[in-house]
Amino acid sequence: MAAKKPKLDERDVRGVKELRALLPLFERLHGVGCERDKAGNRVLHMDEYSVLILLFLFNPILTSLRGVHQASELKKVQKKLGCPRTSLGSLSEATAVFRAEGLREIVGELADQLGALPHDRRLDGVTQRLTAVDGSLLTRLPQIAQAAWQGRRRPDGWRLHAHFEVLRGAPTNIEVTTGRNRKDANEKASLRRLLEADRCYILDRGYEQFSLFNAIVAAGSSYVCRVREDHHFTPEQARDLGPEAIEAGVLEDAVGKLGSAKSVRIEHPDHPVRLVRIRAQAHPKRGGAAGKDLVLATNLMDVPADVVALIYVHRWQVELFFRFFKHTLGCRHLLSEDPVGIEIQTYCAIIVCLLISLWTGKKPTLRTFEMIRFYLIGWADEDEVLAHLEKLKTH
Repeated sequence: MAAKKPKLDERDVRGVKELRALLPLFERLHGVGCERDKAGNRVLHMDEYSVLILLFLFNPILTSLRGVHQASELKKVQKKLGCPRTSLGSLSEATAVFRAEGLREIVGELADQLGALPHDRRLDGVTQRLTAVDGSLLTRLPQIAQAAWQGRRRPDGWRLHAHFEVLRGAPTNIEVTTGRNRKDANEKASLRRLLEADRCYILDRGYEQFSLFNAIVAAGSSYVCRVREDHHFTPEQARDLGPEAIEAGVLEDAVGKLGSAKSVRIEHPDHPVRLVRIRAQAHPKRGGAAGKDLVLATNLMDVPADVVALIYVHRWQVELFFRFFKHTLGCRHLLSEDPVGIEIQTYCAIIVCLLISLWTGKKPTLRTFEMIRFYLIGWADEDEVLAHLEKLKTH
């Protein structure tokens, strides 16, 4: 029989004082979900619930919703965070009442405060915001196995669709769908719903769809997307390759029509498409010859071919973010299996990412996140945090 976990003590939950400074950021959420509460009987409000989620993410002592419940019973937490004592049932049913839209607004406001990180100055020639897009499954095998055994719905987990601003090093938009990459949960369908103007979307081959390219252009944005090599392409203008393009491995740069005119059932790009073919490098761990060439489709016409290749290289940043997100911010443990609950926890985790970037001026990393947690729980002092950040500058 597993030993019973000891009950939380006031001394176990640290960093409450620092989190108190964030309360004004969440005040706007206080009335969310209170539309039907005419009598004013609601005890747990959206702003209080969000701050408790942040406490969970920052404090390694808290590992479950039950731990969050115990923390809410502590007088120190109640006093400094302004959170009332709440029942486990109230925390569990909160996702049926609250909505995540307000947290999305906070994410946008924090992202707007971020300045550009150090980067290759060639990217400054792209006037639109470079935004890498991808999706990743949020699954925990014990939870998924239990759900399947008990016959619950959605035993396939959840998929997180993220938009990551390359030059700011931070996520700016997310959506949570079911894990199966079908219908409304499809990655391309999610991108259609989240399209914004004045962005350059960096996409992998899973987003290859002519009608999606048209939607991106219609939204006032652009794209750089890897596409299959065997697409029918009718070149109308071959571009000369400069020394920078040749050095970057560019083999071909042409503008024309993508897709065969004989395919009447398929919607074709309604704009000129530029194809940039790049020599693929052999994977250092796999050895052997280089693989198939990379073929990038884009509607960027005024950007040099070597910069188009450089833009696509930065798509990997969103995958690095997913790794940090899932292994660092506690999202390996989902506090809720409800899509709204997962979305709220996800937005709170992204707020943590943005706060780390704003506090440190750096991309959030595992070591930096750990150091900040050590500081918040009293294991590290301010000088040690500053020394850690100074060390980052030397790498």
